[in-house]
Amino acid sequence: MESVRASGVVWRNRAMTLFDRIPMPVALCDVHGAIELANPAMAAEWGTTPSGLLGQNVLDRFRPQEPTQIERIAHALRLRHRSRYPVSVCWDAADGVRRHGELTADPVSDSVETTTALLVLVRVLGECSVPDDSAAAPSVSPAEARILALLAGGATTARAARETGLTVDGVTYHLRRLSARWGAANRTELVARAYALGVLAPGVWPPEVPHC
Repeated sequence: MESVRASGVVWRNRAMTLFDRIPMPVALCDVHGAIELANPAMAAEWGTTPSGLLGQNVLDRFRPQEPTQIERIAHALRLRHRSRYPVSVCWDAADGVRRHGELTADPVSDSVETTTALLVLVRVLGECSVPDDSAAAPSVSPAEARILALLAGGATTARAARETGLTVDGVTYHLRRLSARWGAANRTELVARAYALGVLAPGVWPPEVPHC
């Protein structure tokens, strides 16, 4: 029994050494995304140590570019599906560079009946180009500008669809395009960017598009 226990310790140490030496960011998270273990490559993205990431939610660090992907993963985990789930993400790294990549979540557990953790790997695909503020505003269509004004005023997607004569899917499509174009992680950031670019008139309520 003692030899079996010692052998287990040796293999655990070897596994941890291998985990630490993986050159890509890797973390072990609970099913809600809270980081339980991170390797140095993961910590380096945030200019901290692996222990400094413990308890933090991996999706607060790596922002999903398509929120519905997370909903699909959560649904699949509830059904105990054990596939690999990729998520397109972006993040502002410790070196001040905004990067984008693919986060992959693999359900792991000691049995096939339960999922106790997620093995998260991040593949860095490149740097996000910084939008040229002077050129970004003219690229916004009248429909997109109207949608942004409605969102800034607190409208839901459904209301924005009614006000613009579009479908809910049509509004979502425009928001996705704008988020990708400006590197915005959520709607709050999207509206803030719209004001910064002059797409929405400052100091005006309800929000409106500046008149030319």
